[in-house]
Amino acid sequence: MAWVYIFFAGLLEIAWALGLKASEGFTRPLPTVFTLITAALSFWLLAQAMRDLPAGTAYAVWSGIGAFGTVVLGIFFFQDAVNTPRLLCLGLILAGIVGLKLYSA
Repeated sequence: MAWVYIFFAGLLEIAWALGLKASEGFTRPLPTVFTLITAALSFWLLAQAMRDLPAGTAYAVWSGIGAFGTVVLGIFFFQDAVNTPRLLCLGLILAGIVGLKLYSA
């Protein structure tokens, strides 16, 4: 169940990171509220996962899912740059997430 918690915590991390961008420095009320709620839920799910997973593994996978998803969605929603080095780095993040999952006790 811990890996399910991490997965959803990572999805919520993507949501709050994009909400943070949309809040424009907490100057827009609805994106700000969205960001705060999704961040709180993401941290809660991360805490639940850390009950059963090593802290380093849980945190690295959580932040990796968040980083990967935020970059990909930033490309689509905010026209962030797309180039070969960025895509290679995304591949490395994905490899790290998969590796941590495969080699966790």
